[in-house]
Amino acid sequence: MPGAELPLSAAGSTAGKYGAALYEALRTRRSMRPLIEQDPSLTIDDAYAISLDFLSRRLNDGEKVVGKKIGVTSKAVQDMLGVHQPDFGFLTDWMFVEGDIDVDGKALIAPRAEAEIAFILKDSLNGPGVTAADVLAATECVAPCFEIVDSRVRDWKISIVDTVADNASCGVYVLGAERLDPAGFDLPGLHVAVTKNGTPLSEGYGHAVQGDPAQAVAWLANTLGVYGVTLDAGDVILSGSLVPLADAVKGDRFEMTLSNAGGPLGTCIANFV
Repeated sequence: MPGAELPLSAAGSTAGKYGAALYEALRTRRSMRPLIEQDPSLTIDDAYAISLDFLSRRLNDGEKVVGKKIGVTSKAVQDMLGVHQPDFGFLTDWMFVEGDIDVDGKALIAPRAEAEIAFILKDSLNGPGVTAADVLAATECVAPCFEIVDSRVRDWKISIVDTVADNASCGVYVLGAERLDPAGFDLPGLHVAVTKNGTPLSEGYGHAVQGDPAQAVAWLANTLGVYGVTLDAGDVILSGSLVPLADAVKGDRFEMTLSNAGGPLGTCIANFV
């Protein structure tokens, strides 16, 4: 049952022990106690090592990395989670959803919907020293997007260490059909409106994520560069939520509309079945 607590094995290195536990939680759809409760000495560097171990187990299952994501970029999300600095995670082909989101098939435990702007890169970015202008030059297009975040940590009781270790609390993601040239728009000024089951839910602007979604992607490139990881040509980059997270259950339908002063630019739908 989703939400049942998963025991933690004591075997192996710190990264291997917690990476194995998170992997098991994903595959069995069972949550676990916060990592920072189990070991208060864990650091953010430890958490990224755990995240990489967790990812390696998924890659061994045949998943492929197709992008990266930024988490906890906006004040609204930071305040909701009590986590006050950004983090990052990896996107795999298994996380990409076309059409409806199968809650059971994707082993989602406690999903929440985030409306975002996704960047699709035509060139690689390798930090440090990457600027927002570099990001725009390397971007083929942007697209409206829902990231469905999820937590293998019980009841979303997360610290920065917990969410970093848990692949930045990523579940799955959905892209809208529109592909937009970012050079043609004021990204910080783009507006998003979100409905849930046909009722207005939230709205926000591009500047909610570090003042500019392109700046958020530059932060990601520079932060990943410290760990020897690049943003690669063809990658999908999720730049962070423009609105507060919204709980989702089977039967919920979220729709976001991205627009500017000239009118609607694109939509994305997250329909949970």
